[in-house]
Amino acid sequence: MLNTASTPAQPQSDVRDFALQKRAEKRAAAEAIGVDADFIDAMVETFYAAIRADDLLAEIFASRVHDWPAHLTRMKAFWRSVLHNSGEFSGNPMLKHLAIPGLELGHFVRWLDLFYATLRQLEPHPEATGLVAGRARMIADSLFTAIEMRRSGLAGGRAGRELPHA
Repeated sequence: MLNTASTPAQPQSDVRDFALQKRAEKRAAAEAIGVDADFIDAMVETFYAAIRADDLLAEIFASRVHDWPAHLTRMKAFWRSVLHNSGEFSGNPMLKHLAIPGLELGHFVRWLDLFYATLRQLEPHPEATGLVAGRARMIADSLFTAIEMRRSGLAGGRAGRELPHA
Protein backbone atom coordinates (compact mmCIF):
# COMPACT_ATOMS: atom_id res chain seq x y z
CA MET A 1 0.00 0.00 0.00
CA LEU A 2 1.31 3.46 -0.94
CA ASN A 3 1.88 6.00 1.74
CA THR A 4 -0.06 9.04 0.61
CA ALA A 5 0.65 11.14 3.65
CA SER A 6 2.47 14.29 2.70
CA THR A 7 5.80 15.03 4.27
CA PRO A 8 6.30 18.44 5.79
CA ALA A 9 8.21 20.92 3.69
CA GLN A 10 11.86 21.31 4.53
CA PRO A 11 12.35 24.26 6.89
CA GLN A 12 13.24 27.48 5.06
CA SER A 13 16.55 27.72 6.92
CA ASP A 14 17.63 24.30 5.61
CA VAL A 15 16.92 25.37 2.03
CA ARG A 16 18.80 28.62 2.54
CA ASP A 17 21.76 26.81 4.12
CA PHE A 18 21.86 24.35 1.23
CA ALA A 19 21.83 27.19 -1.32
CA LEU A 20 24.62 28.99 0.51
CA GLN A 21 26.67 25.79 0.64
CA LYS A 22 26.23 25.26 -3.12
CA ARG A 23 27.23 28.86 -3.81
CA ALA A 24 30.35 28.44 -1.70
CA GLU A 25 31.23 25.20 -3.49
CA LYS A 26 30.81 26.81 -6.91
CA ARG A 27 32.97 29.76 -5.91
CA ALA A 28 35.65 27.49 -4.40
CA ALA A 29 35.77 25.35 -7.55
CA ALA A 30 36.19 28.43 -9.74
CA GLU A 31 38.82 29.94 -7.45
CA ALA A 32 40.75 26.65 -7.40
CA ILE A 33 41.44 27.11 -11.13
CA GLY A 34 42.20 30.82 -10.84
CA VAL A 35 38.77 32.32 -11.47
CA ASP A 36 38.76 34.56 -8.42
CA ALA A 37 37.59 38.14 -7.93
CA ASP A 38 40.94 39.56 -9.11
CA PHE A 39 40.79 37.49 -12.30
CA ILE A 40 37.21 38.60 -12.97
CA ASP A 41 38.19 42.25 -12.45
CA ALA A 42 41.14 41.92 -14.86
CA MET A 43 39.02 40.02 -17.38
CA VAL A 44 36.30 42.68 -17.43
CA GLU A 45 38.78 45.57 -17.63
CA THR A 46 40.83 43.92 -20.42
CA PHE A 47 37.81 42.75 -22.40
CA TYR A 48 36.04 46.09 -22.38
CA ALA A 49 39.26 47.89 -23.34
CA ALA A 50 39.29 45.63 -26.42
CA ILE A 51 35.59 46.34 -27.06
CA ARG A 52 36.17 50.08 -26.90
CA ALA A 53 38.95 49.79 -29.50
CA ASP A 54 37.07 47.46 -31.85
CA ASP A 55 35.94 48.73 -35.26
CA LEU A 56 32.65 46.81 -35.18
CA LEU A 57 31.59 46.91 -31.52
CA ALA A 58 32.96 50.20 -30.15
CA GLU A 59 30.16 52.35 -31.56
CA ILE A 60 27.41 50.06 -30.25
CA PHE A 61 28.80 50.35 -26.73
CA ALA A 62 29.74 54.05 -27.01
CA SER A 63 26.18 54.96 -27.92
CA ARG A 64 24.79 53.16 -24.85
CA VAL A 65 27.44 53.30 -22.13
CA HIS A 66 27.85 56.83 -20.81
CA ASP A 67 29.56 56.02 -17.51
CA TRP A 68 32.27 53.44 -18.13
CA PRO A 69 33.40 53.05 -14.49
CA ALA A 70 29.81 52.29 -13.43
CA HIS A 71 29.35 49.90 -16.37
CA LEU A 72 32.57 48.03 -15.53
CA THR A 73 31.53 47.74 -11.90
CA ARG A 74 28.19 46.32 -13.03
CA MET A 75 29.84 43.87 -15.42
CA LYS A 76 32.17 42.66 -12.67
CA ALA A 77 29.14 41.97 -10.48
CA PHE A 78 27.48 40.20 -13.42
CA TRP A 79 30.46 37.91 -14.02
CA ARG A 80 30.88 37.18 -10.31
CA SER A 81 27.22 36.18 -10.28
CA VAL A 82 27.72 33.95 -13.33
CA LEU A 83 31.02 32.38 -12.25
CA HIS A 84 30.68 32.35 -8.46
CA ASN A 85 26.90 32.28 -8.18
CA SER A 86 27.31 35.30 -5.93
CA GLY A 87 23.78 36.57 -6.46
CA GLU A 88 24.92 40.18 -6.43
CA PHE A 89 23.80 41.14 -9.94
CA SER A 90 20.28 42.26 -10.63
CA GLY A 91 19.10 43.35 -14.01
CA ASN A 92 17.83 42.01 -17.29
CA PRO A 93 20.59 41.70 -19.90
CA MET A 94 18.10 40.13 -22.32
CA LEU A 95 15.91 43.24 -22.46
CA LYS A 96 18.96 45.48 -22.87
CA HIS A 97 20.16 43.46 -25.87
CA LEU A 98 16.72 43.08 -27.43
CA ALA A 99 16.50 46.89 -27.50
CA ILE A 100 19.62 47.27 -29.67
CA PRO A 101 18.59 47.48 -33.32
CA GLY A 102 20.58 45.69 -35.99
CA LEU A 103 22.48 43.15 -33.91
CA GLU A 104 23.53 40.28 -36.15
CA LEU A 105 25.51 37.06 -35.90
CA GLY A 106 28.71 38.93 -36.79
CA HIS A 107 28.41 41.14 -33.73
CA PHE A 108 28.15 38.14 -31.44
CA VAL A 109 30.99 36.33 -33.21
CA ARG A 110 33.23 39.38 -32.75
CA TRP A 111 32.17 39.72 -29.10
CA LEU A 112 33.11 36.08 -28.48
CA ASP A 113 36.37 36.36 -30.44
CA LEU A 114 37.43 39.31 -28.26
CA PHE A 115 36.27 37.52 -25.14
CA TYR A 116 38.22 34.35 -26.01
CA ALA A 117 41.32 36.40 -26.83
CA THR A 118 41.05 38.09 -23.43
CA LEU A 119 40.80 34.71 -21.73
CA ARG A 120 43.85 33.37 -23.57
CA GLN A 121 45.79 36.51 -22.62
CA LEU A 122 44.93 36.24 -18.92
CA GLU A 123 44.59 32.46 -18.61
CA PRO A 124 45.42 31.32 -15.09
CA HIS A 125 44.66 27.68 -16.01
CA PRO A 126 43.30 25.98 -19.16
CA GLU A 127 40.32 24.76 -17.18
CA ALA A 128 39.53 28.37 -16.25
CA THR A 129 39.43 29.35 -19.91
CA GLY A 130 37.06 26.47 -20.60
CA LEU A 131 34.77 27.40 -17.74
CA VAL A 132 34.54 31.11 -18.50
CA ALA A 133 34.44 30.67 -22.29
CA GLY A 134 31.63 28.14 -21.97
CA ARG A 135 29.55 30.54 -19.92
CA ALA A 136 30.25 33.41 -22.32
CA ARG A 137 29.20 31.31 -25.32
CA MET A 138 26.04 30.20 -23.54
CA ILE A 139 25.16 33.84 -22.83
CA ALA A 140 25.87 34.94 -26.41
CA ASP A 141 23.82 32.02 -27.75
CA SER A 142 20.91 32.88 -25.49
CA LEU A 143 20.93 36.57 -26.38
CA PHE A 144 21.32 36.06 -30.13
CA THR A 145 18.70 33.32 -30.23
CA ALA A 146 16.20 35.57 -28.44
CA ILE A 147 16.90 38.38 -30.90
CA GLU A 148 16.40 36.06 -33.86
CA MET A 149 13.26 34.53 -32.40
CA ARG A 150 11.82 38.02 -31.96
CA ARG A 151 12.59 38.71 -35.63
CA SER A 152 11.70 35.32 -37.14
CA GLY A 153 9.62 33.45 -34.59
CA LEU A 154 10.48 29.82 -33.98
CA ALA A 155 12.69 29.79 -37.09
CA GLY A 156 15.25 31.71 -35.03
CA GLY A 157 15.33 29.07 -32.32
CA ARG A 158 18.75 27.69 -33.27
CA ALA A 159 20.32 30.99 -34.30
CA GLY A 160 23.31 30.64 -32.01
CA ARG A 161 24.53 27.30 -33.36
CA GLU A 162 27.05 29.09 -35.62
CA LEU A 163 28.72 30.95 -32.77
CA PRO A 164 32.38 30.00 -32.25
CA HIS A 165 33.62 27.91 -29.37
CA ALA A 166 36.85 28.73 -27.53
